[in-house]
Amino acid sequence: MTHPATSSLPALPRIAPRIALCAGEASGDLLGAGLIEALRKRYPNAEFAGIGGEQMRDAGLDAWHDASELAVMGLAEVLRHLPRLLRLRRQFRKRLLEWQPDVFIGIDAPDFNLGVEKWLRQRGMRTVHYVSPSVWAWREKRAEKIGRSADRVLCLFPMEPAIYARHGVDARFVGHPLADEMPLDPDRDGARRQLGLDPSRPLLALLPGSRVGEIERLGADFLAAAALLLKQDPQLQVVVPMANEQASAAFQRVLAGHADSIALSLALRIIRGQARTLMIASDVVLLASGTATLEAMLAKRPMVVAYKVAASTYALVKGLGMLKVDNYALPNVLAGERVVPELMQADCTPENLAAAVSRWLHDPAANAALQPRFRELHLQLRRDASASAAQAVSELIEAGHGR
Repeated sequence: MTHPATSSLPALPRIAPRIALCAGEASGDLLGAGLIEALRKRYPNAEFAGIGGEQMRDAGLDAWHDASELAVMGLAEVLRHLPRLLRLRRQFRKRLLEWQPDVFIGIDAPDFNLGVEKWLRQRGMRTVHYVSPSVWAWREKRAEKIGRSADRVLCLFPMEPAIYARHGVDARFVGHPLADEMPLDPDRDGARRQLGLDPSRPLLALLPGSRVGEIERLGADFLAAAALLLKQDPQLQVVVPMANEQASAAFQRVLAGHADSIALSLALRIIRGQARTLMIASDVVLLASGTATLEAMLAKRPMVVAYKVAASTYALVKGLGMLKVDNYALPNVLAGERVVPELMQADCTPENLAAAVSRWLHDPAANAALQPRFRELHLQLRRDASASAAQAVSELIEAGHGR
């Protein structure tokens, strides 16, 4: 029996495509696990390998290195670990080249991943960068550099692809996993019960950041603002979630140095983790600028956002014109206008913070007006991010086999 020639037929993807991934911290590990599970639905026999954490391993990643090996922060720490990181990168690139995956996906960790992506792309490998750095906020020209590393960028926010398009880079908005995960209508009473909080008293959630540096910069101002608010209303419940031991120790040091430390220690309740539950339970959230502002928005809570860096850093960034936006807090960036107050640098004083929190506590109409706006933004971000990302990755895999 003879078989027809197949040379003219388009090449098909491997029955078991090889997909390499690299995530360098907990948030990337979570994204990577969701992406692996979504890709597995498309390619049941796919092989996944690279660098990841516990969640990616549970999803089926053959972890050549653990994500914690990349988790270094701050210039001094990076310099101390540089020889090890360079050695790891060399080993990782060599192993990837030998394994010949159909696609490499760098998840966040741009300092490590973009270099690996560029090196692999120069050698003919398809590359994806998942989670755009904040090109909307500063140094937009980074989009061009990222485009030299990645065949495709997967963006969590809807305003990002247009920025990449200006620089000729293929970028896709896939939605934000937090928007998929968090309910459209959070149960505030249930969250209060879960945390054992008084349902009849007003509640302020205080989130001065998860990193020691943030807590050291903002902690004293947050505590002084809380002291002012407690003088106005002694019934106010003030609860502070701490991400880990280091954050908790840093906050306790700041608290011990506060003039009203004894009174505040009696009034404050410090809890371990559970920041999201606390935000849902609260009447107002006072928090450091960052991803937590997105969580507070998805929790549909009024918030006051604070941001403070070293004066010399701020002067340098402003002086060089590197900041391109008037709003920094994600709810305001997504809304295209200031829907929640931002108090930055010199404006970030205890008096200003307390006044902004007080306005939310005493203006139910403003609070009510915020709810539909936050719901609209939540729906905009809710795109089944892992499935959308898997679709964008599979297009590259299949295009690669069709070459």
